Amino acid sequence: MNKNIKQFISLIVIILVVVIGFIVLSKNQNMVVVQEGNTDKKPYEIVLGKYQDSDCGMIIDDIEYASQVIAADGKTWFFHDHGGMANWLLTKPFKNETVIWVMAKDTKEYINGKQAWYSRTDITPMAYGFGAYKVKQDGFVDFETMLLLVGRGEDLRNPYIKAKLLADKK
Repeated sequence: MNKNIKQFISLIVIILVVVIGFIVLSKNQNMVVVQEGNTDKKPYEIVLGKYQDSDCGMIIDDIEYASQVIAADGKTWFFHDHGGMANWLLTKPFKNETVIWVMAKDTKEYINGKQAWYSRTDITPMAYGFGAYKVKQDGFVDFETMLLLVGRGEDLRNPYIKAKLLADKK
């Protein structure tokens, strides 16, 4: 066997080992990214460390800023930052036909995300700054405004917006 064929076979074997390794690791972790069959459109209880954010891919290890988006067919996606949920949702053609649940900071329960009020200066996992609340307070925005602000990049990830919002807070 010539040297080029041996190198090619070695490369194929290495690639197969890596692919099989990824498959085995992903099956062992049993991470939940999307759940099907949620025809009741109710929020799932997120098991910390077992659910993965559908926008950024990070593991959900705290539900303080958790969101769930449920499509008409019952598919449910999970998020650990409301801004990330909004960022993800903006690209979906079915965004207007969804049920959205967000963890409310003031009541510590899931509430309708489209009826929630959003702060703009919370310290959130992905630094968007949107905390969800059941009761409106000064400076809070509604769901549609939050979507618009995320789409424009007008959140705490933007240094200019961050400086302005935090200066206004003083």
